[in-house]
Amino acid sequence: MKQTTKKKPTLKQQMLSKPVKHIDITSFDARPIIDQMANMSFTSRDLAKATEIYNMMLADKKCSIFLTLAGSTSAGGCMKLYADLIKNNMVDAIVATGASIVDMDFFEALGFKHYQGSPFVDDKHLRDNYIDRIYDTYIDEEELQHCDHTIKKIADSLKPGAYSSRAFIREMGKWLTKNAKKKDSLVQLAYEHNVPIFCPAFTDSSAGFGLVVHQAERKKAKKPYMTIDSIADFHELTDIKIKAGTTGLLMVGGGVPKNFVQDTVVCAEILGEEVDMHKYAVQLTVADSRDGACSSSTLKEACSWGKVDTAYEQMVYAEAGSVLPLLASDAYHRGHWKKRAKRNFAKMFA
Repeated sequence: MKQTTKKKPTLKQQMLSKPVKHIDITSFDARPIIDQMANMSFTSRDLAKATEIYNMMLADKKCSIFLTLAGSTSAGGCMKLYADLIKNNMVDAIVATGASIVDMDFFEALGFKHYQGSPFVDDKHLRDNYIDRIYDTYIDEEELQHCDHTIKKIADSLKPGAYSSRAFIREMGKWLTKNAKKKDSLVQLAYEHNVPIFCPAFTDSSAGFGLVVHQAERKKAKKPYMTIDSIADFHELTDIKIKAGTTGLLMVGGGVPKNFVQDTVVCAEILGEEVDMHKYAVQLTVADSRDGACSSSTLKEACSWGKVDTAYEQMVYAEAGSVLPLLASDAYHRGHWKKRAKRNFAKMFA
């Protein structure tokens, strides 16, 4: 009998062989760690205080919670964490970068993965193998382009016109209910639980490539096309702030999402509505505030703009992937979320 020799994996297959595994905050109880950190100093005590404030948001029956996401924590292993926050009614609306929502979460919902790699590899070598790098994490560029084309496919299926990013992401979630290879993605769960997701810089991601192709093809064929209305994003999120009243912010990183959600207070005032500043706020960041950049501005600085109250605020200067699982696990196991009413803010725009 002739023996068949097994093909050796290609170099690219070898490099993309160890998937990132996403942390499960329900599988461990961080309360004892956070309790002891409260009696320590430096970042440990800051984290314990931030966790206390997040638990206060969850326990405050009047408080609606905004989660903001910037950076690459979803690719780095926090994807299930964010999904669990939605499943357990621990956040009511999300403001994120397009990369967090499309290149990472939606990408994995299509059945693809992020892989453990190295920051010390030759990046020209990675380019030759069509592998993209986020520090020590790898992505298959060919799979990412499949994600781009899927976004185009969804855009092609919609009635031409202007959509807020929230409206388009909701269509992505709806599409996943029938087509997802991996269930329980953030995008799909948000659709199913009526939690709106906003990406104010939506086209700064794989979505942008797909939407450009959609528009270019429609223009060439002299047909109308869909487009993203960033002003509608701002208006819709401000309407949520007005309806919500008391609000809290759980901010991972900085960037556009951080400033966008804070600006809703000012926008509401300009619209003639009396609203309170965000009552609670926590930010996990490694950004330095000394350069004056808005992304790194402290929560106290945001108070001077009328955006965030300073009674219950905490900055935590740490890489979010290393501290957020402790904060989220503590809050999950303390269980204040069990008594929260669902906001269903997405239904405001049905």
